[in-house]
Amino acid sequence: MTVNVDHDTIVGRGNRDGAQLFRDWFADLTAAAHAQRGGAYVFVMGSLTELLRTFDFPIVFPEINSLQTAVRRIAHEYLGEAEDFGYSPDICGYVKADVATQLRGGDHPMGQIPKPTLAVLTNACNTYIKWAEIWERMYEIPIVTIDVPGSRAAGQASDTGSFESDRRYVQHQIEELIPVCERVSGIGFDIDRLRESMQHANVMSRSWKRLLDLNANRPSVFNALSDGTIYLGVANGFRGTAAGARYFAELVDEMEYKAEHGIGTLTEELYRLIFVGVPCYPIFRRFTELFTEWGGTFVNSTYLWFASGGSNVGFEYDLDRPLESLAEGLLVGVRDAMDSMFFQSELLVSMADDFHADGIVYHPIKSCRTVSTGLADTRRHVMKERPVPSLFIESDMMDRRVVSEAQLKNRVDAFFEGLAARKTRAAVTAD
Repeated sequence: MTVNVDHDTIVGRGNRDGAQLFRDWFADLTAAAHAQRGGAYVFVMGSLTELLRTFDFPIVFPEINSLQTAVRRIAHEYLGEAEDFGYSPDICGYVKADVATQLRGGDHPMGQIPKPTLAVLTNACNTYIKWAEIWERMYEIPIVTIDVPGSRAAGQASDTGSFESDRRYVQHQIEELIPVCERVSGIGFDIDRLRESMQHANVMSRSWKRLLDLNANRPSVFNALSDGTIYLGVANGFRGTAAGARYFAELVDEMEYKAEHGIGTLTEELYRLIFVGVPCYPIFRRFTELFTEWGGTFVNSTYLWFASGGSNVGFEYDLDRPLESLAEGLLVGVRDAMDSMFFQSELLVSMADDFHADGIVYHPIKSCRTVSTGLADTRRHVMKERPVPSLFIESDMMDRRVVSEAQLKNRVDAFFEGLAARKTRAAVTAD
């Protein structure tokens, strides 16, 4: 009886606790908005939340706020309002949903979003810079852009000659950010608080890397698309907190238990898939079901890399040299995030090998050229390197006007019919 109780308690705990933490996070943002406390607006690639938490800023991720409007099937209302205000249908849907949130005074399906008092961003996405300028115009707030040098070529190692000069360049910018934070928050910089936040981030980063490794098991222990999105939300919203560190340590315990007992995400795992791009949030649950109904599960994705705030590389801070190490972590994490979008071909080849992939799903979207540009070329390269079947489907992460469930289903069904035929031929050949 004790075994059953332990099983029922641990299996599914990550999804349950993650959903609750997410609700708690938005409740805290709502309380901050009602108290008229301004938030620090950041983005998932290079958020620097470890530093910003030392100044007691409420941390706001506009990307996450926007995707939540799509998951809750009301993004079209926000997109329409922003377009009526003058924003083009062709630009990033996340931007437009956030603009509408600002125009609504912070009203959001998850609660109330505080107004920005400071924006901190990196150059990991070109949209970040123009997006922050919108807040600057709306609220006359300071915006700080950290220029993170990207990789000069695919596969560039961190120990190349330029890495140390790049790290010092990033550190200098972080040192310039600190007095801005002090001035805006009215709180002095406390390096011991930074060390504490960085220690929590170390636990999270170590755990995230372990999670990715565990999903190479057969059967896979979590779905990188559906479950992984929950984990991403916690990884960003609770980075540098005790609650976030505890959650991920317990998540690893759950996944190790599942791996030890052969518990997968499906009753029968028939096809192991890799996902490339950003999910289709307007029909998120149904989009995932199009694959799981065929016995397909996503064992990894580029999304878990570039949207994890750098946690995927398993980098851990050196607490004896916090500012230097913070700069190094930012450089490594943001550079890896950009590489997973711009130099992803070899990453996908390795991923297909390590996770024993039966197929790769490429999902370019209307709203994001940064993620989508070059996916067709990437697909051709990977197909030359490995005989792994692939599916190329297009929709959007926000705009349901360009999402056709029927067309997606037809393409997905045909893809799995091909995989089934391929598996049958392989079985016949083996006999």
